[in-house]
Amino acid sequence: MKKQNNQMRLKYFLISLSLILAVSSFAQKEEVVIDKIIAKVDDYIILKSELERSYLDFLSQGQMRGSNAKCQILQQLVVNKMLMAQSEIDSIFVADAEVNNNLDRRMSVMAQQFGGEEAIEKAYGKSLEQIRSEIFDNIKEQMTIQRMQSELTSSMKVTPSEVKKFFKNIPQDSLPYFSTEVSIAQIVKDAKAGTSQKDKVRNLMLQIRSRIESGESFADLAKQYSQDPGSAANGGQLGFYSRGELAPEYEAAALSMKPGGISMPVETQFGFHLIQLQEKRGNTYRSRHILISPQPNQNDYKRTEQYLDSLRTVIINDSITFQAAAKEYSDDQLTSSAGGFFQDETGALRIPAEQLDPNVFFTIDTMKIGNITKPIRFQKEDGSYAFRLIYYKNKVAPHQANLKDDYQKIAAATLAQKKNAKISQWFEKARGNVFIEIDPEYDYCNLSN
Repeated sequence: MKKQNNQMRLKYFLISLSLILAVSSFAQKEEVVIDKIIAKVDDYIILKSELERSYLDFLSQGQMRGSNAKCQILQQLVVNKMLMAQSEIDSIFVADAEVNNNLDRRMSVMAQQFGGEEAIEKAYGKSLEQIRSEIFDNIKEQMTIQRMQSELTSSMKVTPSEVKKFFKNIPQDSLPYFSTEVSIAQIVKDAKAGTSQKDKVRNLMLQIRSRIESGESFADLAKQYSQDPGSAANGGQLGFYSRGELAPEYEAAALSMKPGGISMPVETQFGFHLIQLQEKRGNTYRSRHILISPQPNQNDYKRTEQYLDSLRTVIINDSITFQAAAKEYSDDQLTSSAGGFFQDETGALRIPAEQLDPNVFFTIDTMKIGNITKPIRFQKEDGSYAFRLIYYKNKVAPHQANLKDDYQKIAAATLAQKKNAKISQWFEKARGNVFIEIDPEYDYCNLSN
């Protein structure tokens, strides 16, 4: 019970940094709901199933039931639709390429969780393309809302006095009790294929190109050989993209051809492509491709390990700090900008020990504070292998939240509350400028104009 109370206090304390209500993952089975439109915001609609899914997610986080909670959730859904309407007025948009990149990351994580793409398809009885198609619009809407929120609140900051006032207003019995936290940083180097591996892939691509020119189907060969999870099952089709949305090398090759032409192997950061330009429309173009990524061999792995070992020696000899080396040399984009440090959801450079990757957790369990490991080989979420150095900077014992040890977390919560208030003010001001119709079933929420 004590642990549950602490968790509830933590949720009270760490106000969500995002104003978008989380919806149930598409990896979960939906509850059966007799659907109907329960709200209209200009040209946008809210379905009863949307409200029920969001409410179930709210309850799954340990929150209390109640009609007021449903009203708050419905209001947030209305705010989201208003933000979508405002984004059209302000010309705030998210390119399809950005959505597809987001989708690729989600599908990659799902593949790891399910044990492969075929396992995903088997679990849902749908192809990957069907799954992607079904969630594409939802993700695009979420990303657009986030961008619109950023437009409204990106310049907001908090002062130390505001942080102190926020903290003092938290009831003493609602202050969370933090478990053991650690400051851990890493420098990651991806093992990249060398010349010999690239030559093998280039030769294979030339063979595939010859087969296509001899009459074999581009689509069939894409399904057989392409390693692009987003397009392989669809015969390599990428659809229409605008200039600047795809890798520069890919775009240059595609736009240099006439429709129907097939490129020579083109190298980008993703691997080698065979590209077929299908159509040009103004500043957009449609193409399909076959992607094969060279895989490192043992010599490539050894070279990467030796590189990191040399970098470790330079750091230990005080020629460069670990943080500076991480920013300059690490291949991990999530941690490099923070000097290699893992961050929690508030941006603090300390995280609960139990949230660490098990491999990292057991590694630091044998380390002394201040030590840096030798290069460690590990498998990334996408299945590839890399090496990393781990720096164990600090450990903070379990404690109740306080301004001295947890200022960054408290400041993030203060800012989130301030942004919430800003969005609420915007909603009250903007609601009179849009058409809002709420189903009579929810009149008690007082959301109509």
